[in-house]
Amino acid sequence: MIMPRGQQLLLPVNPLFIVLSLLAALALNMLPLGRVAWLPDPLLLLLGFWAMHQPQRIGLGLGFMLGLCMDVAHYALLGQHALAYALVVFGAGAMARRLSWFSSPVQALHMLPLFALAHGLQVLLRVVGGGILPGPELLAAPVIEALLWPLVSGILLAPQRRSPTGEENRPL
Repeated sequence: MIMPRGQQLLLPVNPLFIVLSLLAALALNMLPLGRVAWLPDPLLLLLGFWAMHQPQRIGLGLGFMLGLCMDVAHYALLGQHALAYALVVFGAGAMARRLSWFSSPVQALHMLPLFALAHGLQVLLRVVGGGILPGPELLAAPVIEALLWPLVSGILLAPQRRSPTGEENRPL
């Protein structure tokens, strides 16, 4: 199989690895860091990542259920995070085939509007529910998530990488 220079073959992902990474992001989201509008949402980022890389394993139901967990944990309007997470899972799954051809920074640029739409939906639901409108610092969260995308991609795809020749790296 001929592959472009710098490309690597990926082994199948272990489903337990997906579950553990999502649980770690859920736990990170539940840390009592206060309500700061510019903080990125690690669970949103990982749901988008896994929905893009493993669309057959990550579905709308999982995104919705994790969103309900976040709504309950943050005392938010029920369905606020759930709808945003389901939107990201749907959008990332829809773009999965096309984005798989691009590098991580280009994927991040494609995911940025999706992250911004998810945060915008959360703010809209919060305001309609009687909450206050956050300031312009809210625009930083999707940008930070897009900037974290290449780092997250490198970390989460590292256990699956192998050399294009199929040979293991052995010390001399």
